[in-house]
Amino acid sequence: MSAPTGRRRAIAKALTALLPLAPYSDMEKIRTDAGAVHMKTLPPTIAVWLATIAHVRHAHTDYEKLLAEGYDRDSARFFVIEQTNAVLTRWRATRLLEEDDEDE
Repeated sequence: MSAPTGRRRAIAKALTALLPLAPYSDMEKIRTDAGAVHMKTLPPTIAVWLATIAHVRHAHTDYEKLLAEGYDRDSARFFVIEQTNAVLTRWRATRLLEEDDEDE
């Protein structure tokens, strides 16, 4: 089930504000993830941020490879912070991932 229209608009606005230069295919995946049922209680800006970090981590870093090599989630997340921020920087994100950010 998709998010109500007002929420979809708020997610789209938050996504455009956070990631002005993200590729369309990435933005569509993030938009879908931010609108998921398990995100519905979160403010749109938080849902977009969490969906962005999860997408970048899984699609644009070595995170999955590190997990496959036996690293735990926290360690794998730590090791891909720089890769994550490099993608966010290319997309001209208005926020970067900090080491102590609580996400997902």
